[in-house]
Amino acid sequence: MNAIPTVILNDGAWFPELGLGTYNLRGEEGIEAMVAAIDSGYRLLDTAVNYENEGEVGEAVRRSGVDRDKLLVTSKIPGRHHGRQEAIDSIKGSLDVLGLDRIDLHLIHWPNPSVGRYVETWRGMIEARDLGLVRSIGVSNFTEDQLTELIEETGVAPAVNQVELHPYFPQEALRAFHRTHGIRTESWSPLARRSELLTEQLIHELATVHDVTPTQVVLRWHTQLGSTPIPKSADPDRQRENADVFGFTLTEDQVAAISALERGRLWDGDPLTHEEM
Repeated sequence: MNAIPTVILNDGAWFPELGLGTYNLRGEEGIEAMVAAIDSGYRLLDTAVNYENEGEVGEAVRRSGVDRDKLLVTSKIPGRHHGRQEAIDSIKGSLDVLGLDRIDLHLIHWPNPSVGRYVETWRGMIEARDLGLVRSIGVSNFTEDQLTELIEETGVAPAVNQVELHPYFPQEALRAFHRTHGIRTESWSPLARRSELLTEQLIHELATVHDVTPTQVVLRWHTQLGSTPIPKSADPDRQRENADVFGFTLTEDQVAAISALERGRLWDGDPLTHEEM
């Protein structure tokens, strides 16, 4: 079993340096895949209302046999649930579907700026945290300006901002902002799915140097940047490979060289224009 290190969030809660994405892990096969990941050492499971698999995540937690306090479940509020009371009701609904007594980290899935209710939603999440429905609260796909607005309006900085982040889109400026405000960066699509990232010559050369796989090189790059990647895999062998990235260290020059692969966003995910309900 891989021992995945943890960090402390700005609210004092612990948070793994690597987790499991669960998008499209559904049904009995999805539950079994998540249980296998927990058996391999994963302690962070990332889901969302819009993934339609919160029930499977909750069942995997119960089947795993691991102490509940040693597992961290993340879910997210969809755009159609924006608003103060709507956010609280959404969290209660997620708890019912998960079958758990708390959610460890809850995020606003997308800011949806045309709707203009993410500050209200954030207020609802603060209230839900104070009620004990969730332990930590954060956001996903928020820009620096949107984060600043949340902080200035409420005095509460998100614990986490989960964003598109990979060597083709390293988000240096946003990560610097996060560090300044104690916000943990979390990487979705950390391996730049449906791209040629894992076939890049540089990535293969570094994999040879460190006697690891290209995937492990990229995931280690994430952790050394101070971001938590959440790769998704239903294959137990691949899950173990993805988690086994803390036994080697990239040099500063190697990290910089990987970051220099930057080319920008790979998908239509600009938080200023992309919206999901």
